[in-house]
Amino acid sequence: MEVLNIEGTEDTPKIMLDKGNGIFEISGRSLPEDCAEFYKPVLEWICNYAKEANASTEFVFNLEYFNTASSKLILDVLFALDEIEGTTIHWHYEENDEDMMEAGEEYRDLVEIPFELKSF
Repeated sequence: MEVLNIEGTEDTPKIMLDKGNGIFEISGRSLPEDCAEFYKPVLEWICNYAKEANASTEFVFNLEYFNTASSKLILDVLFALDEIEGTTIHWHYEENDEDMMEAGEEYRDLVEIPFELKSF
């Protein structure tokens, strides 16, 4: 399975999805002009990955900020991951960033995946 590596910009997050090395991460800021188009390859990759997923998948969200349009696509990513046995979500946020902590708590309540919130 090919690695999906999208370099982050000021408005788009860095995305690294690497089955072979067990690296699954979305980090940075998510404000793409067309969120659906930006996240489309991510959702397709996860859908393909689900067919032959690793025994465990540690998926890291390390987002500084995301807009309203991105929040829906992040939820779509979480719902796709919810279908994969052995997945754990690690939601990282800056220690004093209550908005990101609360976003993680809200997402945690919407999915059935083990979901760990961690400040740094």
